[in-house]
Amino acid sequence: MLEKIFHLKEHHTSIRTEVLAGLTTFSTMAYILVVNPLILSKTGMDFNAVVVSTALAAAIGCLMMALYANLPIAQAPGMGLNAFFAYTIVLGMGYTWQFALTAVFLEGILFIILSLLNVRELIINSIPLNLKYAISVGIGLFIALIGLVNAGIVETGMIHIGDNKLDGVIVKLGDMKSHAAILVVVGLLISAVLMYKKKSAALLTGILAATIVGIPFGLTHLPDGGKLISMPPSIAPVFFKMQFDKIFSWDMIIILFTLLSVNLFDTVGTLIGCSSAAGLLKDGKVPNVKKALLSDAVATTSAGILGTSVISCYVESAAGIASGGRTGLTTFTVAIMFLLSLFFAPLFAMIPASATSSALIIVGLLMMGEVRHIDFSDITNSLPAFLAIVMMPFTYSIAEGISFGMISYVLIKVLSGRYKEISIVMYVLAVLFIIGLTMK
Repeated sequence: MLEKIFHLKEHHTSIRTEVLAGLTTFSTMAYILVVNPLILSKTGMDFNAVVVSTALAAAIGCLMMALYANLPIAQAPGMGLNAFFAYTIVLGMGYTWQFALTAVFLEGILFIILSLLNVRELIINSIPLNLKYAISVGIGLFIALIGLVNAGIVETGMIHIGDNKLDGVIVKLGDMKSHAAILVVVGLLISAVLMYKKKSAALLTGILAATIVGIPFGLTHLPDGGKLISMPPSIAPVFFKMQFDKIFSWDMIIILFTLLSVNLFDTVGTLIGCSSAAGLLKDGKVPNVKKALLSDAVATTSAGILGTSVISCYVESAAGIASGGRTGLTTFTVAIMFLLSLFFAPLFAMIPASATSSALIIVGLLMMGEVRHIDFSDITNSLPAFLAIVMMPFTYSIAEGISFGMISYVLIKVLSGRYKEISIVMYVLAVLFIIGLTMK
């Protein structure tokens, strides 16, 4: 049955490999079950109810991606967009969280329409192959940076040198003597050795080992009273709590444009990067891309109804892909884990962020391998690719990296007299990205 649904033999994989890959992916993104409710609760939303809506929306997104698109790319409420929901729409602009949920719901509807009209698919297919490989490499660096920051090995933010204050986001070495750093080293070494020995559970084993080591260090918090199972709270306080009386306003247009643009290119970048890392690109195209985009759109629509923020594809999916995940069975496993998390939340909450950092760093290494496909002999191809790569970690945003890559690609091709190599879609996207950057 599973073979018929997921075509395991065609993708040269097995049930065991796919399930382990799904467990690995889930372990690297389970933090969203705590972080998302923490952020959204700032708006007055019920924390416990948002925990349930987050898990359910993630499960719906993963099930759609698994059973409909058959891709090993997991989905959940996206980081960044949940902050926009809470700190910009509600706390900044003064709207209610019900109004923000309405924006999430409407964005999902618009994404469904754009997906059915093949607009989103057209955008993905119009991106030059060199930039697609660059997106994969950039996401690799971005993921590695997230892992290093989560472990405290790298610190970001304002720093002081003597009496001088350096403004802006400065990256510097963190505390290498910290317990979190020790956990990363343990996980990294165990995962690397097991990968050398070609063990399929290498990354997951590294995460579990780091979690165990974190117990005496106080980083792995055991559940109170040893209770690992609990009944999920009610979703009623946030379910279908939308506000439609102010949807025909200029603010709603701005909010929808921001949600659409950021989520579109985060999703595009993740789909391209993860598909490339999994060796799934066919003639430079993401397989079942329309189904994948529809999965994302339907999941976002359901998120607005369930009471949580916008759903997006997770770059952490690359951890499962690095563990051998090649089909929707990987994502199906993630969906099951999100549903189980409703009852085993104390168990999943035990895994510290630093324990998953080793997996993210190794994933970054593996995704860097795509750099070998980039044509560095032609500056009109290599410069846009380079900017896309470095701007993702430097701006802490996949969408920003893509925008710099696309804008520079169009400009340098035009100025070099090679404008015929540029598609109409790329011209339109470059203009939109320039407008977006100048409006910030």
